[in-house]
Amino acid sequence: MDTLLFRNARVIDPSQNLDRVCDVLCKCGKIAELGQNISCGDAVTIEASGLTLAPGLIDLHTHLRDPGFTEKEDILTGCEAAAAGGVTTLCAMPNTRPACDTPQTIAYILEKAANAKARVLPVAAITKGLQGETLTDMEALAEAGACAFSDDGVPVATAKLMADAMKRAAALDLPIFAHTEDRSLSAGGIMHDGAVAREISARGIPSAAEDVGTAREIALLLTADARTRLHICHVSTAGSIALIAFAKQQGLNITAETCPHYFLLHEEKLRSLDADYRMNPPLRTEADRNAVLRALIDGTIDVIATDHAPHTPLEKADFLKAPNGVVGMETSFSASYTALVQTGKMTLSELIRRMSLLPAQILGVEGGTLQVGARADLILIDEREAWTVDPKQLHGKSQNCVFKGCTLQSKVKMTVFNGKVVYNTLTKEQSYGI
Repeated sequence: MDTLLFRNARVIDPSQNLDRVCDVLCKCGKIAELGQNISCGDAVTIEASGLTLAPGLIDLHTHLRDPGFTEKEDILTGCEAAAAGGVTTLCAMPNTRPACDTPQTIAYILEKAANAKARVLPVAAITKGLQGETLTDMEALAEAGACAFSDDGVPVATAKLMADAMKRAAALDLPIFAHTEDRSLSAGGIMHDGAVAREISARGIPSAAEDVGTAREIALLLTADARTRLHICHVSTAGSIALIAFAKQQGLNITAETCPHYFLLHEEKLRSLDADYRMNPPLRTEADRNAVLRALIDGTIDVIATDHAPHTPLEKADFLKAPNGVVGMETSFSASYTALVQTGKMTLSELIRRMSLLPAQILGVEGGTLQVGARADLILIDEREAWTVDPKQLHGKSQNCVFKGCTLQSKVKMTVFNGKVVYNTLTKEQSYGI
């Protein structure tokens, strides 16, 4: 299946300001041609009339749990979930066992991902073992294939360590992905420190924990090497948004992400005492949710990621003791479409830009475009299809899905990765020969 021809799709590509009905030809893993009435005798033809074709999504923030926690997820199953959600490139965070803090662990991830259904880019640890004491050999990790550096899951322990990490990452022209949290404020908390936590007598995580962490990283960025690229992970508070807006006004090289659950849900979900709604940072107040939504629309928050974090049902069974985290790669596009495009708050082209083109630019990697010669990473979407999320039908190993039972609009019907179909729910009439 080296040649694919998509006929009469609505083709959206923000990198070319393209939104029109046309054909797309893929050959040898590349975009070969865009136009009308393309003819190619040896192509497998996909009749895409009524469907939307766009660049494959790029998820800057996932946890594949491999090595070390493969009962929750592994690289191959995580990429199965990615393919089902239209994600063709993902960043794998380093809080594995062992942590991704040596070239050998990066080599293991890349070798295992060689046959996966998405491109896996390892994020290397900032500190050895994520212990916050000693910086890793960042130069060796970059040479081995790290796409960024982060201690995600835990904040970098001291400002001095983070400042040193920023300096070394800047010299390598790789971004720092910052988990912004002051653990002296959040210690022991399991949900937002608000009305619901007080009512159910649960220890809370104050917004200030995130805000103080964000403020520290921005303060360091103010005096850092101009080449420093700082990316703030999983923004959930109005305070952090205000700080990021200030940093952008100062012309600092800062970007930020949020996740669909932060602009669709809020702390009231925790009244159910269902640990599937627990993550870190936690679901915040309705005011925070609205602030995240506004910041995403106005561009203060640049991209949508998932923080895909699988856990077993047994782990999630006890509300008070369960680990934080929710799965999200299979629902991220549809949830975002439902919240943003269906409501008229954002165009589909802009949503694709936030979930594909901008993430590629933040990483400085190929992707997020349908330009001729680019990687043939693309998705076919049915905007008309509404679907109800059933965790048992998800493609990863875990079911801790925050959108379970929700009816979402727009569905990924086919994912093409590197020119090969890796996910397909089209009818035989639409995709004969596949």
